[in-house]
Amino acid sequence: MAAAARPLALLASASAALGAGRSRLAACSASGLPRAAGLALRGRRSLTAAAGGAVMGKAGVVDADAGMDAVQRRLMFEDECILVDEQDNVIGHDSKYNCHLMEKIESGNALHRAFSVFLFNSKYELLLQQRSATKVTFPLVWTNTCCSHPLYRESELIEEKCLGVRNAAQRKIFDELGITAEDLPVDQFIPLGRLLYKAPSDGKWGEHELDYLLFMIRDVKMNPNPEEVADVKYMNRDQVKELLRKADAGEDGVKLSPWFRLVVDNFLMKWWDHVEQGTLQEAADMKTIHKL
Repeated sequence: MAAAARPLALLASASAALGAGRSRLAACSASGLPRAAGLALRGRRSLTAAAGGAVMGKAGVVDADAGMDAVQRRLMFEDECILVDEQDNVIGHDSKYNCHLMEKIESGNALHRAFSVFLFNSKYELLLQQRSATKVTFPLVWTNTCCSHPLYRESELIEEKCLGVRNAAQRKIFDELGITAEDLPVDQFIPLGRLLYKAPSDGKWGEHELDYLLFMIRDVKMNPNPEEVADVKYMNRDQVKELLRKADAGEDGVKLSPWFRLVVDNFLMKWWDHVEQGTLQEAADMKTIHKL
């Protein structure tokens, strides 16, 4: 297991430096990415009071969420998500807690940048995970390899060639699945597209994300973190289709994350063809933001 990296301080104002009108159309080209392992974070994070202070200071919030798992609670208040508009321009930041409150989502103030990783092995099987029971949103649902957020920090705000999102993916896959940065070089993540969606989890929580879809083909060693992941499985196409059938039929309590289902229904099987043919670069379309 790699040693934990030092936490990076949150930026005071990165959106001004990026510029609201800055284009990401050519920036997410998958080719020619400089290696930047030093920018990526690995390991667990310590509690940063500044990140959660604004939320935790609100009357009644702490008491209302007293039953929340300690690890998930820390992440909800520590992590600062990147707020964007529907054109994916950075407009600010807010706590993970606030970004997943349905009240904030319905008010139109919680759209944030996210990523979803689809990791295939050399047999072209897709690695799926079942989210842990302690997850605040969508506990125990089956989903793609890793789903999370780039944070409002220097290494994960880099727009060029989607490096910030790739750095975030490398960090979070280590957190959740124990796959080291050496096994997942940032320049091997291939951005295929962007997806904008909104989905409720329960009466209080939900998602409103502009999701970067990252693919990689690589054999890796795993050490899943039970605080984040309940189960993992490699699946071929037929097994994924059977998982979908069970979810639709309500068999065995199988549930799927809404973002994974959207990708499966709209993109996955045709992109799987490119995985097997070695032509993933041809499938990439980072100009379009798919609103589903």
